Amino acid sequence: MLFGMPTLIENKSLEEDVKLCERLGLSFVELNMNFPEYRIDRLENTERFRAVAEKAGIFYSIHLQENFDVADFNPLVAEAYLETMRRTVRVAKKLAELNPEDSPFIINMHLVHGVHITLPDQKQMVYEKEKEAYLAAYKNFRDLTEEWIGSEKILVTIENTDGFTSYEAEAIALLLESPKFALTWDIGHSKAIGETDMPLLLKNWNRIVHFHIHDGQDNPPASHLGLGDGDIDLQTRLEFAQKCNANCVLETKTSDALEQSKTWLIGHNWA
Repeated sequence: MLFGMPTLIENKSLEEDVKLCERLGLSFVELNMNFPEYRIDRLENTERFRAVAEKAGIFYSIHLQENFDVADFNPLVAEAYLETMRRTVRVAKKLAELNPEDSPFIINMHLVHGVHITLPDQKQMVYEKEKEAYLAAYKNFRDLTEEWIGSEKILVTIENTDGFTSYEAEAIALLLESPKFALTWDIGHSKAIGETDMPLLLKNWNRIVHFHIHDGQDNPPASHLGLGDGDIDLQTRLEFAQKCNANCVLETKTSDALEQSKTWLIGHNWA
């Protein structure tokens, strides 16, 4: 089980992210496509990314932008997201050569709840109303992605965020029919919503291949804390990650919290 770090907003470049990763003795950086320096056209300069990683002795995973939504009802928008995935897979194929033999290249993504309509007595989710079209879009996405990945050791992982809706759970079931899709467990996100995603995650525990590890607490509500600053049972979660043979992103939001988290891991015999 290897530990990595997220893209940090305080850093101004790939080189700064990788330098911090190397200094802390971490194994990989998760390149977040929400940041302009890691948008797809820049990721496609794979020679630069490979050179920086090889010099530091690290590898990468990729986090798709959080509004990535292949089910968007505007076909121009949906097609743009599909093209983004196609090109991201092409990047992943070139960067995957940096990964250890037993670590597949991870492309992490969220599911988007979609637009809701506020009625007098409730909120109606448009994707729930149009579920057949929504699920058809994800089936098409699954099949195309599987074709693009081919035989490469690349996995697209679905991360839990603020609670899976019923239609998202159905989409996940469709995606997991493909061996190219898996799950990311973000232990802070599940903590923040009272562990309501646990049944789905535990039902599919053997498909969890990636973890986002950070601390959190209920009172006052807080997430993305450094390890040891909240009340999550980190030892149990890390033991489960080890059982899954998963790599873990220490998903704090500052370098200080990241450094504290690495110190916590050392103090608890995880690093």
